Amino acid sequence: MEKKSYTISVYSENNLGLLNRISTIFVKRHINIESLTVSHSEIENVSRFILVVNMTEDAVKKIIGQLEKQVEVIQAYYHTEDEIIFTETAMFKFKSELLFENPQIQNIIKEHSMNIVTVNRNFFVVEKAGRRHEIDAIYESFKPFGIAQFVRSGRVAISKEAMNIRKILGEITE
Repeated sequence: MEKKSYTISVYSENNLGLLNRISTIFVKRHINIESLTVSHSEIENVSRFILVVNMTEDAVKKIIGQLEKQVEVIQAYYHTEDEIIFTETAMFKFKSELLFENPQIQNIIKEHSMNIVTVNRNFFVVEKAGRRHEIDAIYESFKPFGIAQFVRSGRVAISKEAMNIRKILGEITE
């Protein structure tokens, strides 16, 4: 079986130490987590971890089983990229004079429909939400101008199909 990118969603209680236990499951199997995002979910008091990994489907099925053995984990799912809607966000910081003195910077910002977050006399910050390859291309375009700071979020994703987490919780609480 060939390796490919999978997005794993883990619905869980928000308990101390769970992130460490989840990451340990991957570390023990020598699997690199490409992206990790944790936030509240659509359900009160339930958190959602979104992890991006590169592995075979058999391996991801085993990982899902291991994740679901964690006491706080309510349910875990995996999806291929065509089964989800996803994005990342990146922010770039530069010296202010570049914005005013270099039309190429302005062109890159316009070409990629970037948002200007802040401008002051010392620096300016722009942001872009999009796919990883889009953000990588923007990074390469900005690189010759001297990026002062760069940060990228982890993937945020919503599945195209229902994950039935509310139904599962309803069965647990009844």
